[in-house]
Amino acid sequence: MAVGTDHVGLLVRFFGWGMLFSLVVFLANNYFVLTVDSWPIQGGTSALIFIAAFIAAFFFAQRTMHRSLRTDAFYISGINTYLIRACFWAVLFIGIADMAISFVRVEGFLEHIFGEDMSKKLSRPQFRGPYVHVPLAFLGFVVAMFTRTLGFTWLALLIVVAELAIVITRFVFSYEQAFMGDLVRFWYAALFLFASAYTLLEEGHVRVDVFYSTFRETKKGFVNAWGATFLGMSLCWTILIIGMGSKSAIINSPVMNFEVSQVGFGMYTKYLMAGFLGVFAITMLIQFISQMLDSVADYRSEPGKREVAMPGAH
Repeated sequence: MAVGTDHVGLLVRFFGWGMLFSLVVFLANNYFVLTVDSWPIQGGTSALIFIAAFIAAFFFAQRTMHRSLRTDAFYISGINTYLIRACFWAVLFIGIADMAISFVRVEGFLEHIFGEDMSKKLSRPQFRGPYVHVPLAFLGFVVAMFTRTLGFTWLALLIVVAELAIVITRFVFSYEQAFMGDLVRFWYAALFLFASAYTLLEEGHVRVDVFYSTFRETKKGFVNAWGATFLGMSLCWTILIIGMGSKSAIINSPVMNFEVSQVGFGMYTKYLMAGFLGVFAITMLIQFISQMLDSVADYRSEPGKREVAMPGAH
C-alpha cells in the first residue's frame, strides 16, 4: 500500500486540511461580521459552514491520496512561510511610513508638505489606518511573492538601529519623541510574534526535556503529533476564539476602532500590535498542522524526514 493512501493516512490528512479549511472559514466569517452591519451567517448557519469546510477537506484529502504526509506538511509549511514573510514586509513598510509621518507632524512640517486638509486627515487614525497602513500591507504581500528570505535578521538589525537612534538623539542631541519608542516596540513585537512559527519549524523553542531525548524517532513522532494537536492547536484556537469571537473581543475591538496610544504625536500602530496576536495564533496553528502531519510520518517511519541543522540554535 503506498504511503499516504491508507485509511490512517487519509484520516490524518483529512484532519489537518480540515483544520486549515476551518481556519479560512473562521477568518472570512470574522471579517464579514466586522464589516457587514447585519451579517446573517451566525449561530447555526455558521456551524453548517464549518461542517461544509470539513466535508470539502475530506474530498480534497481523498482526491490527493497519492501524496504523502510529508508532502502535505511541506505544502502547508510553504503557505505559512509566505504569510510570515508578507507580514514582515508589511510591518517594515508601515513602520517606516508611520514613523516618517509622525516625525513631520511633531516637527510641524505635515501641513506644509501635504496641505491643511490632508494634514488633518493624516492626524486621524481612522484615515491613516485604511489609506496608509492597509495599502502598505498589501504591498508587503506583493513583495513577498518575489522574495525568499523571511527577513528575521534584517528586522532584528533594524530594531537595533532604531534603539541606537534613540540613545544617540537623547544623549547627544537631547532630542526624543514618542514615535521613536513606538517604532522599536512595533518592530520588536512583530519579530517576537511572527518568528514563533519559524522557530517551531526549526525546533528552536525551549523544550523541557526529561525523557524526550532518549526516545526513538517513532516515539518522538508520536509525542510530537499528539502535542501539536492537543496542546498547540488548542492553544491557537483558544486565542482566536477569545480574541476574535465578537466585535468587542480583545483583538477585534482595537483593530475595528484603529486604537492608538494616548501619548501625543506617537505612531498610530497600537491597533496593529493587537492584530499581531492574531497573526501569531494563525501562523502557529498552520505550523502545528504541518508539524502534526510530519510527526505522524515520523511515527510511521516514512522516508524523507527533514533534518534540522543546529537544533536549538535559533
